[in-house]
Amino acid sequence: MSMYKNSELPVPDALKAQFPLSAQLAQVKARRDAAIRDVFTGASDKFLVIVGPCSADSEDSVCEYISRLVPVQERLADKLIIIPRIYTNKPRTTGEGYKGMLHQPSPDKAPDLLHGIIAIRKLHIRAIAESGLTAADEMLYPENRSYLDDLLSYEAVGARSVENQQHRLTASSMDIPVGMKNPTSGDLAVMLNSVQAAQAGHRFLYRGCDVTTSGNPLAHCILRGGVDKYGTCIPNYHYEDLVRLFELYGKRDLHNPAAIVDCNHSNSNKKFREQIRIAAGLPLGFTQDDVQLRGHAIECRINAEDPARNFMPCPDTVQFLHLPGGCGVRVDTALYTGYTTSPYYDSMIAKVIVHAPTRLEAIRRMRRALEELVIDGIHTGADLAHMILYHPDYMKGSYNTAFLEQHMDELLRWNETKEDEA
Repeated sequence: MSMYKNSELPVPDALKAQFPLSAQLAQVKARRDAAIRDVFTGASDKFLVIVGPCSADSEDSVCEYISRLVPVQERLADKLIIIPRIYTNKPRTTGEGYKGMLHQPSPDKAPDLLHGIIAIRKLHIRAIAESGLTAADEMLYPENRSYLDDLLSYEAVGARSVENQQHRLTASSMDIPVGMKNPTSGDLAVMLNSVQAAQAGHRFLYRGCDVTTSGNPLAHCILRGGVDKYGTCIPNYHYEDLVRLFELYGKRDLHNPAAIVDCNHSNSNKKFREQIRIAAGLPLGFTQDDVQLRGHAIECRINAEDPARNFMPCPDTVQFLHLPGGCGVRVDTALYTGYTTSPYYDSMIAKVIVHAPTRLEAIRRMRRALEELVIDGIHTGADLAHMILYHPDYMKGSYNTAFLEQHMDELLRWNETKEDEA
């Protein structure tokens, strides 16, 4: 079998009994839920502000951050409702890397799902107790939300999950607002299909039970921008985008038409300074015509992994380290001789970045930088990256995301020849 059962986890009701929400905090949540509901139904003209870091990986840090939101909420209570982001699940595009507190309550230790579900429940309860602010989390795994459904005031379904049937059906069971993001393509129809599904009732299988839901009239859209086939970010928070969304809402006769604007992701191209402008409803501070090419840059990410063994992570201790330098070369790393890499976190251990006036000069500069780089004691992908820089297709700029799949055997043979010659 390709699946191994590590352990049986407690059912949600058992965990809630072990770590209960007090009656006093339950009243706090009920008041917050009612106020938030009024925003979506139109009974209140306040704005919702969902704010916080990308993911929560430290209970103390999260609670300190939320404590700083409290005076802001108190000062602007007549204008807005702040919902802290406490995202305890982290989606990974390739499945590799840190997956959030649910998986690893301690990022530098092995995954531990039991302690993970306990940690995220305790975190949310502590946040409510210390701040009086109930939070938002991402519904990455629909079957896991039952561990937190008595604590959250808002949930989001991400751009890569929004087309998933189980996410849509589970959202139809909620009594709190659930935001459906547009997919990375920017397709608004996909997002609205999810909203329509979530607002309807369904019968389906959930956590081993045959269940029926009544639909969630508070399901709504989240505009996060999109990416075209060339990788260019296409914002969708402007006035014209909102008018179009309003018209599309009208054609479907959905309840409580609403939109949350995601100031990050493709709406700001992840430029954090632009997020303030977007939140204020202002256009970006630059246009495509303002972008001027002043050279070429190449970034090479060095991972502790063995390309010859299907990129298997290779945690070990650095025996000797020499970093490249010189004009137009930068290295971002925390490595030092004697450093031991963790097998439980992201395998990237360094980034080598070069800049030069032309692409050919940048390639030559990166070749030299990788030739100077020495990391003894750990398998890395540096040699493979060096081979790529000499490949004819890469030199011509004739490559795509399938490049490694198409040329891996050839590159590994080159690397073996290089090692034999050395």
